Amino acid sequence: MSRVPWRVALRDAALIITGSFVFAVGVDIFEIPHGLAAGGVTGLATVFSAIADSFGFYLPVGLQTIVMNALLMTLVVRSGDKGYIVRTVAGIIACGVLTDALVPFLPASVGESDLLLCALWGGVITGAGLGLVFRSGGNTGGTDIVSQILARKTGMPMGTAVIIVDGVIIAFSATVFSVEQALYAAVAMFICGKVIDAVVDGPRSARAAYIISTEHAEIANEILYTLNRGCTELQARGVWSGNSRPVLLCVLGRSESMRLKQIVAEIDPEAIVIISEVHEVFGEGFKRIEG
Repeated sequence: MSRVPWRVALRDAALIITGSFVFAVGVDIFEIPHGLAAGGVTGLATVFSAIADSFGFYLPVGLQTIVMNALLMTLVVRSGDKGYIVRTVAGIIACGVLTDALVPFLPASVGESDLLLCALWGGVITGAGLGLVFRSGGNTGGTDIVSQILARKTGMPMGTAVIIVDGVIIAFSATVFSVEQALYAAVAMFICGKVIDAVVDGPRSARAAYIISTEHAEIANEILYTLNRGCTELQARGVWSGNSRPVLLCVLGRSESMRLKQIVAEIDPEAIVIISEVHEVFGEGFKRIEG
């Protein structure tokens, strides 16, 4: 494994600690006190904690997650990625410790009579926290490990994988709490997954435009010198006609897409223009790619 630059290591550590803190705040205020077991090892630990409480003894949720993750770490060790293992262990410990350590300092009655409010804010805050940890290249352990491996193998979005894996835990929670709480936990889980995708993939702030036109040379010139954007000419062939025709590819900012359509409309109103959203763009004219 190559040596990780100290700036990258410091950035990853900051993401893990900050994300774990945000996640712990979300579960301690909005989920655990209201019986919302929104999936994951934390959700499973919430169920076990409620069962223990019914028998009169306290079973810390954070401590449970650390113990459970010790069993699941075999999946991470098999990956052979030492950097990933280190980040995951750090996320597991940070989340587990902070989940228990922050309880005495956080209010426990926010949204007490409104489960929907708790589900909404619980999903947003925990999703933001998990997303920050995932951006470091690690995770918070538990079913997040399973979800991340599933996402890698299938190519599905990370948030979608989390939703699939955690659905089973939510169904189990209905047997301990109530069906109503399980349904609200599902809302929290869904929102959490969507927020994870937004944090990990970034906002859809860029557009990729494909332009097919007989006036491709003039359009490309306007893109280069009016929009000051790069333009790539792709070689394509019409299936019906069999004729070769160039396709222009241009990546531009959200605010520039309207100007591009105006340029194309002025030069060739019959041109075919396809504009799609992209999550992230790296390189000249956009943000620098980071390791």
